[in-house]
Amino acid sequence: MTSASPRAIGALIALSVSAFCYVAIETLPIGILSLIATDLNVSVSHTGLLVTGYAGTVAIVSVPLTYVTQRVPRRRLLSVLLGVLVIATVVSAAARNYQVLLGTRVVVALTQALFWSVVAPAAAGMFPLRVRGKVTAVVFAGASLGPMLGVPAGTWLGQQLGWRAAFLALAGMALAAFVAIVALMPSTPMTATHAFTGTSPDARRYATVVIATALSVGGLFTAFTYTAVFLTDVTGFAPAAIGLLLLIRGLADFAGITVGGIASDRNQRVAMLTPVVLLAITLIAMFFLADSALATGVLLAGTGFAMGALMPAMQNRVLEVAPGRSDLAAAGNAAAFNVGIAGGSLLGAVILPEFGVRSTALAGGLLAVAALVVLLAEPLIASAGPQSGAAHPPMTADADEVDKLVGK
Repeated sequence: MTSASPRAIGALIALSVSAFCYVAIETLPIGILSLIATDLNVSVSHTGLLVTGYAGTVAIVSVPLTYVTQRVPRRRLLSVLLGVLVIATVVSAAARNYQVLLGTRVVVALTQALFWSVVAPAAAGMFPLRVRGKVTAVVFAGASLGPMLGVPAGTWLGQQLGWRAAFLALAGMALAAFVAIVALMPSTPMTATHAFTGTSPDARRYATVVIATALSVGGLFTAFTYTAVFLTDVTGFAPAAIGLLLLIRGLADFAGITVGGIASDRNQRVAMLTPVVLLAITLIAMFFLADSALATGVLLAGTGFAMGALMPAMQNRVLEVAPGRSDLAAAGNAAAFNVGIAGGSLLGAVILPEFGVRSTALAGGLLAVAALVVLLAEPLIASAGPQSGAAHPPMTADADEVDKLVGK
């Protein structure tokens, strides 16, 4: 990206900050469930639905909204999305009842549905094809920092100044990103860039990635949505320790992204399978070792590392095997991601009253096992019939092959 203009680099950073804000706002209730529940006089399980309703909205509307807005210039579209995000988050902070808070989160979720569908192609289109991987890594690094810094910082801020202060802080960051996007992002039509379509279209492999995304994310969020309650009520951590534990998990997530990004360039199949195996093991182990504070802390960090490593591998695969427009393919995977969040948090809400919060870890681990089965079956699924589009590249590629693929 050394030859890129300063404006393009500034716009890329703004998109990364925007990604941070969206992920932080989506997952913020995880660390302050009890604070919100007490203030608004609702149960913890009902408060957990703030995550479920948000993710469910994104899952339902991602593809339709992307299709409807496909002709809207990306700078204009992203500017509107960030503007609505700022306003709705401020209203969330001022909410005096659960219904208003849930409603504003649904509004934010509508904008997020579009954001995740267009942000990677829009960012990649500002730079040469040969640096697409680096560009998307910058965007999703911002997303990874959301749970890593946003949730623990929001948890600490909520404990010190009240949960509303956490929402207001994120609204301020989103406002700064909005201003930068309006001022710096170019208005080049997406159809005029290399990021318009996938490089090696393959509908069957794309479907495998989407299904595995939904199952693995569902497994994580079955347990992760109720992490604060798990840590205090089952393992026995003090409430003040939750922020630190989530920060450690976030650091592990960021490390996983780094490792996963390197691994996905060397062996895509191994890069996708290994984190899912680790996710299944750590979640199931949390169920059996929940009474040990040390083991629970280590395993919680392990879930972060696993999901961090999995995301770049899956995102790279989507951009590679997208069977049509890359933004619609990204919308489909974003929908699957949020089906996982919504389904996982909903499953946790259902089993929590009957079997206790400890059971959420076991249920999440079993969903991760299901994702592993899907990925292991990918070669059989992909060879079951004719492929859509160009032949896919080998799952393992050396540096020279990668350079040829991206046209270096």
